[in-house]
Amino acid sequence: MSKLPEPVLEFLEKFRKNKFQIYIVGGAIRNLLLDKPITNWDFTTNATPEEILKLFKGAFYNNTYGTVSIPIKELIFEVTPFRKEGEYKDFRHPGKVKWADTIEEDLSRRDFTINAIAYDGEKTIDPYKGQEDLKNKLIKSVGEPEKRFNEDALRLIRGIRLASQLGFMIEEKTRVSIEKNAELISKISWERIRDEFLKILESDHPSEGVLFLRNTGLLTFILPEVDNCFAIPQKSPKRHHIYDVGTHLVMSLKYCPSKNPITRFATLIHDTGKAETFRRDDKTGLITFYNHEVVGEKLAEKIGNRFKLSNKEKDKLIKLVKFHQFTVSEIQTDKAVRRFIKNVGTEYLEDIIDLRFGDRIGSGAKPDSWRFDLFRKRLVEVQKQPFQIKDLKIDGNDVMKTLKLKPSPKIGEVLKELFDQVVDKKIKNEKKILLEILKKYR
Repeated sequence: MSKLPEPVLEFLEKFRKNKFQIYIVGGAIRNLLLDKPITNWDFTTNATPEEILKLFKGAFYNNTYGTVSIPIKELIFEVTPFRKEGEYKDFRHPGKVKWADTIEEDLSRRDFTINAIAYDGEKTIDPYKGQEDLKNKLIKSVGEPEKRFNEDALRLIRGIRLASQLGFMIEEKTRVSIEKNAELISKISWERIRDEFLKILESDHPSEGVLFLRNTGLLTFILPEVDNCFAIPQKSPKRHHIYDVGTHLVMSLKYCPSKNPITRFATLIHDTGKAETFRRDDKTGLITFYNHEVVGEKLAEKIGNRFKLSNKEKDKLIKLVKFHQFTVSEIQTDKAVRRFIKNVGTEYLEDIIDLRFGDRIGSGAKPDSWRFDLFRKRLVEVQKQPFQIKDLKIDGNDVMKTLKLKPSPKIGEVLKELFDQVVDKKIKNEKKILLEILKKYR
């Protein structure tokens, strides 16, 4: 186990000096045992919220669970009293929360064994053998999984998120219960589902996470557009694909180099339009998906709305899906490349290239491609050229001064003519050259 940082040791000692029990719990102790970085420190104690507030200046709490937030040297420590919970009525929140007397009572209400471990800086409390499950790389429910998932249905996807982040398997009894209760996920708000799903996408094992979602039946309820694609074949004469559409999407996600969850999201759904556009020629057996990116764009918007993505996230998701079917050829003109850059937007260029890389490898292609490498170089080179009239090395003031004109539509017309000549590489975008050419307009 990693050594505790000094601020944490001092924090624990302050509680002990005041005769309170205090334990590190949840993800903090789990990551401590796994020697992973800790970003959030969570604690539980037998002190009440009022007693905790008296110990620390600047401490505050405003929630029904008694969690007190305490700023400590640029960190926020969160402390919750030992608690036990009443009956759950909405598959998410307990109807009533009561303070518990012991740490064991508190740990008994937690979701998975690897999250039901407590450490006070000296001894570890582990009633459900969470450390053993950490060693065996298993996600296992505390007690009866059926009860845990009926208490809080978000745990269905949270278990898969943990497996995806940690590279763990899900214990058989727990997995069967997730599958049996998958429909309960529809009781959970989309904001909560979104947060867990995006964590799966940005984990070290996103493709395995999506397959876990599919194999347990959860994908049917949260991303039916992808789930449906596993029934759509792609192998046919004159086609390079070796997988069905669903498997291709998961493999594309696996090989997408980007760590950004929205880029990975777009990679996962980029070909979902193929389910609707699937056609097979009865004579030749040739499979086609004409305009699947047009259908995919509409699906991306629908999915973005359902997952309650921000406008910025949704814009990115839609654009990446809409323009993913771009041409990569050594005979493309600069104008064609420039048009592609304008469509996608410079801020999303790296993202769409990462999507396309995953798309290629997820189709069975080799990682190296001279055409693809050449296209990436051309994207860099073409961006050095002017994209808009404002990129010219002269402006309207130069036109008015040189041609002795007053503000009028004529200035814009002149600048447009010069811009077109620069784009067509008839003249260079250099101020001295542009001013010389301007004189000819007198």
